[in-house]
Amino acid sequence: MRLLMRSIQRCALIGALLLVVSCGSSSNQLVFKYGNEQPEAALRSQSMLFFKEELEKRSQGRIKVELFFGGVLGNERELMDLVATGALQGTRGGFFADANAKFNLFTLPFLVDDWDQAIRLVGSDFMRGVNQGAREHGFHIPATGISQGFRAHTNNKRPIKSPEDLKGLKMRVPSQEVYVETARAFGANPQEIPYIEVYQALQTGVVDGQDNAPSNIWDFKVHEVSTYLTLSNYATGPDPFMVNLAWFETLPKDLQEIFDTVAEETMALSDRLNREQESEFIKKLSEKLEVNTLSGAELEPFRVAVGPVYAHFVEKGEFTLDDVAAARSAARGE
Repeated sequence: MRLLMRSIQRCALIGALLLVVSCGSSSNQLVFKYGNEQPEAALRSQSMLFFKEELEKRSQGRIKVELFFGGVLGNERELMDLVATGALQGTRGGFFADANAKFNLFTLPFLVDDWDQAIRLVGSDFMRGVNQGAREHGFHIPATGISQGFRAHTNNKRPIKSPEDLKGLKMRVPSQEVYVETARAFGANPQEIPYIEVYQALQTGVVDGQDNAPSNIWDFKVHEVSTYLTLSNYATGPDPFMVNLAWFETLPKDLQEIFDTVAEETMALSDRLNREQESEFIKKLSEKLEVNTLSGAELEPFRVAVGPVYAHFVEKGEFTLDDVAAARSAARGE
């Protein structure tokens, strides 16, 4: 019954959005509708509350911001499709390759070593070039942040201390090729499932484990249906603020500048909150799960294992080894 009511609510909301798009508005006020899959308490959503307050204030009410959290309009795949069609004006989530396939480069395992490198990379000229490239696919990206920190593995079978421990495990991954290929390189059996379905998948044994940022693991209560947590900082990813380009171009020049400034501040706030609270989430998770942390030489077998992941994407032509080298140089401030 709850699933049926959720489906009805979602259909009604999407229908209302489409009606607004088709009928237009007689008001001079512009409306920016935004949705993400995380609950309102999540840091991504909290940063968007800042965005709403600041944009409405600085635009002097000329732009109204409507926020839809918790996947009420759909999962990340559906939200990205809504933005592409213009039924929704903005989102943040995992389907950034729709905007520019080069965003996949930022998800490569062991591309960066720590938060300092990740922050330098997303603030670099290299990153701005990738953002700009999204315009070719109908998206305006005023800023890109870091996707909630570094990913950690949980599972119900055994501690993960080497790639051998992942072999044969059914591991949930996002529907993004880089994570699918990385899981395979580690020897796991990747299962592409929306994150809002992971709790039930773990509870029923459809999957043995998953990996995500500690904040997501906590916010989605994955710790309630998991036994082991492995910290390796093996990967992070980009968090582009993806906006329908056609909508953005309807804004007067002064509102475009205000919108972009507030968006940049929002993403900086999101990164700051995630960095500051990552250790707090790990601490809370450690009270619920058996934790092991990998570092130094312990990570070397994992680094070796993911070599084919880099080769796969270079062969596809999404980016080159020179692009990888340029990204690493930007991350190191060289």
